Amino acid sequence: MYMLALFGNLLIILTVSSDSHLHTPMYFFLSNLSMVDIGFISTTVPRVIMNIQTRCQVISYVGCLTQMSLFVIFSCMDDMLLAVMAYDRFVAICHPLYYQVIMNPSRCGVLLLGSYLSIVFLFYGTGLGVYFSSSLSQSPRSNAVATVMYSEVTPMLNPFIYSLRNKDIKTALRKILSRAF
Repeated sequence: MYMLALFGNLLIILTVSSDSHLHTPMYFFLSNLSMVDIGFISTTVPRVIMNIQTRCQVISYVGCLTQMSLFVIFSCMDDMLLAVMAYDRFVAICHPLYYQVIMNPSRCGVLLLGSYLSIVFLFYGTGLGVYFSSSLSQSPRSNAVATVMYSEVTPMLNPFIYSLRNKDIKTALRKILSRAF
């Protein structure tokens, strides 16, 4: 899942940066979401893989604090980008004639606030579920499943949900692949 998430998100970043037709606010936000998702998943998963390989689950206090801080920072960045993307789509749908004026490059750089999308609630729901259930029961299996859901599955699915089902992204990917081969 980690490799699929990395590959999918890197593919989105490459596609958006290499095709000038995709240099619009929506794709700007999508490529930034992909960068944040790479940071988000890379904060925890490599350490988990190392713990599984070495069968050592010890982490230093500084390491734990650093990992938790990065996890929270990337989580907040993910949430903010999803909110901005929701606002971008709201403007595109509700005010199509004013879209270019409202979503100008300077506004895109400043937009960091807005409303949450359903995936944010999914993320916080599973995170809170793990937090509250850990105090009620000591089931490592249920905690592991919920943790994998919000720390690996969400970043892995974001490229597919937001980009790879998109006609413009598919066209740009075909161009890149035809140039490569």
